[in-house]
Amino acid sequence: MNQYVTGTVIKELREKQNMTQLQFADKICVSDKTVSKWETGKGIFCFLKSVYVVK
Repeated sequence: MNQYVTGTVIKELREKQNMTQLQFADKICVSDKTVSKWETGKGIFCFLKSVYVVK
């Protein structure tokens, strides 16, 4: 899966919920720096964390 597209989708979904990167990170038990890396394509989104995103 394209990292940039995945990061873009994560950012769009997060912003639709009016959440900051820190709020989103706290919800799925990662750091805000990790969320930033996902959104900029510098890190890979772990599928296992997606379970928390869906909830």
